[in-house]
Amino acid sequence: MIEIHIDPNLIRFGGLVLAWHGIFTAVGILAGVWLAARVMRMYGLSDEPVYNAIIIAVPSAIIGARVLYVLGNWAQFSDNILDAFLIYKGGISVWGAVLGGILGGLYHALRNKTPLAEFADAAGMGLFFGMAIGRIGDIINGEHRGSPSDAPWSVLYTHPDTLGEIGRSVHLAVGYEMLWDLVFVGLLLFLIPRLRVRGVVFWLFLILYSVGRIWTHEYRTDGGQVLGLQEAQFLGLLTLAIAVPGLLWVLFTARRRPPLASGDTPTTPVRADEVGTPETAR
Repeated sequence: MIEIHIDPNLIRFGGLVLAWHGIFTAVGILAGVWLAARVMRMYGLSDEPVYNAIIIAVPSAIIGARVLYVLGNWAQFSDNILDAFLIYKGGISVWGAVLGGILGGLYHALRNKTPLAEFADAAGMGLFFGMAIGRIGDIINGEHRGSPSDAPWSVLYTHPDTLGEIGRSVHLAVGYEMLWDLVFVGLLLFLIPRLRVRGVVFWLFLILYSVGRIWTHEYRTDGGQVLGLQEAQFLGLLTLAIAVPGLLWVLFTARRRPPLASGDTPTTPVRADEVGTPETAR
């Protein structure tokens, strides 16, 4: 059993509190942007679109995170709708952050005519890595409660200010999710230079992330219910229903690309938005 005796709040300045959750949320955003920029450079493209997209993608992720949380916990806000705007009091949905960030990034890419397939791959990798780093804050504060466990790797929160349940050993569900994310971030980084079709990594990110959320929520006791499933599991299944056909569409489109002429060899991976067009196929 692993004991976690860490104050979830690092520093207090009068009425202001600097919490580990907020710190690692910020670190996660920076880490995600860094990796997204690196992926763009791996594709031989400028990383400038990634940094420019932050202006839209980060606020849209925050808005999405709050909106989905409010919708999923409507009874908490129905009597005073203004409380929905008090995000500093806590309450966000990670799925909302993912969906909001994707929509904001997509809008930016389309508006600025950024190569969409490469940008989507980079954004997916950034989201995957950033959320893994952000989970460190959840591990420290015990916010997302795991189900009871007596396994050797179970955790016991003992600090009096913890958001976890003091004195009860539980599954570290958010820790499982963090490890899942990091493993597949590493795998996708390995695959990127070897994939001929760009745009595949984005759909793989959505599929792998969804499967991870569905699995790890089997070990959590918090969260709302939708059709007998935890809300995160329901959203994971819904995302899979979109992402799997999306991946198959990208792969099917790539197969329809005209064959290379004799002796020709591609010098760079094929973009998903280039396949099927003889003038741009490489």
